[in-house]
Amino acid sequence: MKDALGAVQSVLVLGGSSDIAQATVTRLAGGRAKTIVLAGRDPAALTQPAAALERAGATTVDTVAFDALDFASHAGFIETVFNKFDGFDAVLLAFGLLGDQDQDAADAAAAVNVVQSNYTGAVSVLLPLAKKMRAQGRGTIVVLSSVAGERARAANFIYGSSKAGLDAFCQGLGDSLAGSGVSVMVVRPGFVKTKMTAHMDDKPLSSTADEVAEVIVEGIRRGDQIVWAPRKLRLIFTVFRHLPRPIFRRIKG
Repeated sequence: MKDALGAVQSVLVLGGSSDIAQATVTRLAGGRAKTIVLAGRDPAALTQPAAALERAGATTVDTVAFDALDFASHAGFIETVFNKFDGFDAVLLAFGLLGDQDQDAADAAAAVNVVQSNYTGAVSVLLPLAKKMRAQGRGTIVVLSSVAGERARAANFIYGSSKAGLDAFCQGLGDSLAGSGVSVMVVRPGFVKTKMTAHMDDKPLSSTADEVAEVIVEGIRRGDQIVWAPRKLRLIFTVFRHLPRPIFRRIKG
């Protein structure tokens, strides 16, 4: 439960290997978050990040198995982990695939894998998660979306469409939870320099995982519904959203 100052004290991360997620919970651990659970397909790979969180100030850090594509396991996973740790103040959904546009466009199975990882898997776990958090009457669900979901471009329409679906779903989910004590915050980063994008050229207005984490933690504190990283992308994509299609399709990168 949040403390008297309204600070997050317990966090569950779905996608514990994410650089952005690790930077975020490190910041929270340096504040008042004392219980942090990292969930991922390979809990053993989360041992070092877990140790780093203990050094940052968390007193209870655990790693658990979670597979975003094992849809049948999601409801049971949420029930088990919430019961074991007596609920969470915040849950960060950070799993997903970037994919490779050229390869995925030529291979329907690969494209479907991106969509299932980024959208279907999220829907599958978010619904039992929201139900559980509604029952506990409190908490913030933080979902890593992307500016790519604002308007899918030819250069990344498979990834962008999966994030567009996720973004829309989470906005509606947040509206459905109004008045329950549970909120949903959608995070829209631009290009973030992480291990997932290490093979790619840098982009204008790129961010680091730490910079995105700062925006997330501040958004949780304020109770925001949508945050952008960096914040100036909000204005830029407001313009992009309304560009005539023949002009928009010329945008590269």
